Amino acid sequence: MKERVGRGAQTRLRIIRAVADLFHQRGARATSPDDIIEASHTGKGQFYHYFRNKEGLVHEVLQTYLDAIKTGTAPIDYEIASWRDLEKWFLAPLELQKRHDMTRGCPFGTLANEVSENDELIRHDVSLIFEVVSTSWPHFFSRSKPGAGSANAPTHSAWPISASPRSRVRC
Repeated sequence: MKERVGRGAQTRLRIIRAVADLFHQRGARATSPDDIIEASHTGKGQFYHYFRNKEGLVHEVLQTYLDAIKTGTAPIDYEIASWRDLEKWFLAPLELQKRHDMTRGCPFGTLANEVSENDELIRHDVSLIFEVVSTSWPHFFSRSKPGAGSANAPTHSAWPISASPRSRVRC
């Protein structure tokens, strides 16, 4: 029985990974269940066994992004503890774009752009992602002010344009 449960979890994860890539590439609205079934190499029965509707699927993808950010396994490191980390953070989206031939946007931003006022669960997920991503900024900037004696601080002003945490969040 354990093997069956393990295979089921692997199938579900394979579907989520395929969906995340398709959503990042096309957005949720432009991705059909048939696209997902083909990309994940699963059957319709398997797909509908794990996911009843598109909102649930978008929720699972966003939760996967959130878990990756929290555990430090996301493609971009959101923990900013040094000026070097800040530089890497600024360059990471460019590297992500290069990997996709500059054809994609932010993975969770792509989904956030499709959220309507009726998608409360999805709006909550996106809000959580932005909240988690923005937590290291205030602490870093409060202790690393340029000219405050930090040996690694840049000589030019590196302060964000806005004080709003969401304005500083990048994918």
